[in-house]
Amino acid sequence: MTGSVVRSLDELPKDSRPSAVTIGKFDGVHRGHQAVIEQLLAEARADDAGLRTVAITFDRHPAALFSPEKAPTPLVSVVQKTEALLALGVDLVVVVPFTSQFAALTPEQFIDEVLVEGLSARRVLVGADFRFGSRGAGDVALLREAGERAGFAVSLVDDVCEQNGERVSSTGIRSLLDAGRLDDANAALGRAHRIRSLVVHGYARGRTLGYPTANLAAAAEGYIPADGVYACWLHVEGERYGAAVSIGNNPTFGDVPEKTVEAHAIDANLDLYDRTVELEFVAYIRPMQKFPGADALAHQMGLDELRIREILGLTTAQS
Repeated sequence: MTGSVVRSLDELPKDSRPSAVTIGKFDGVHRGHQAVIEQLLAEARADDAGLRTVAITFDRHPAALFSPEKAPTPLVSVVQKTEALLALGVDLVVVVPFTSQFAALTPEQFIDEVLVEGLSARRVLVGADFRFGSRGAGDVALLREAGERAGFAVSLVDDVCEQNGERVSSTGIRSLLDAGRLDDANAALGRAHRIRSLVVHGYARGRTLGYPTANLAAAAEGYIPADGVYACWLHVEGERYGAAVSIGNNPTFGDVPEKTVEAHAIDANLDLYDRTVELEFVAYIRPMQKFPGADALAHQMGLDELRIREILGLTTAQS
């Protein structure tokens, strides 16, 4: 990743270097978003001016400002989103704080202050239903009219659809994760879903069962999938370990009041307390279950580990 990030409109370059710009929430940076960035890069390369590629996004969903109770839980944190956009090859990610002041900008102000003065836009890529400015007053027609005056061209980007003809969307991916349909969610994302969090102290019950786990803090970056057991890769400080991950409230013991995420690193004895780890979700193994007791649970955990080893291509403990 060689691009850069700015986190306010005051930090826009405001130089004379022309830009190819796209705008969106980019929640999840899924296959649809990846297609947008691919088109952005292609149009920039095709322009003789050597355009800077810019993705404008927001620090929260607009609903978080206007109707917080209706705001969806994001698929990725702002940091994860910027990392993913930079990894796709854009030169600059602009993370706009979605404040009342920003929401009050008229379409004309947004065009003049952001696209023209801030970024020297030469090309702008948006979806056919793109709306912008106060109360969504601006549309593609207005943007094109302004582009003719200001010297930038407007291109429309097509939706990416799955085999069933449905549009790939962040909302759809959340629904898939909620249903435990990890394979479908990962296919729509174009990569394995990830969450990131700090490891905190838990009940230490896994250790007594022979499967010590790292408990992730509730304030995780990224959308937590449905309750159940998963095959994951555990990433910590540049190293990767196979892991069995449990999500839920541990119904066998019935004394965990809230949803927790626990990761057992396979064949690794790690002290992860107070360290930030990332879980890469590879496969859904089974739903959360209540077992008759600790021995039955430990037996099932052993079976889960064997299956996870097979999925991740890990050798068995005996070999």
